[in-house]
Amino acid sequence: MSRFNRFTQTPKIKVTRKTASGTQYVDWKDVENLRRMMSPNGKIYGRKRLSTSAREQKMIAQAVKRARFMGLLPYTSATL
Repeated sequence: MSRFNRFTQTPKIKVTRKTASGTQYVDWKDVENLRRMMSPNGKIYGRKRLSTSAREQKMIAQAVKRARFMGLLPYTSATL
């Protein structure tokens, strides 16, 4: 193993929540967690970086898009 780590270990962000019926969802109103899943330029990080499944990644993308539409998150990096 190399002495130098190419990738820094970041703590895993809990992505999904469960409802009373047991279905998973990503809350679009939780802006702080959604902001951690985005780059400083406003792009959504990939699945490998976030260590999420394909289903969770789709839910993240949908939640970020909803938060952007509602004005909670910016589209560009000008205000991030």
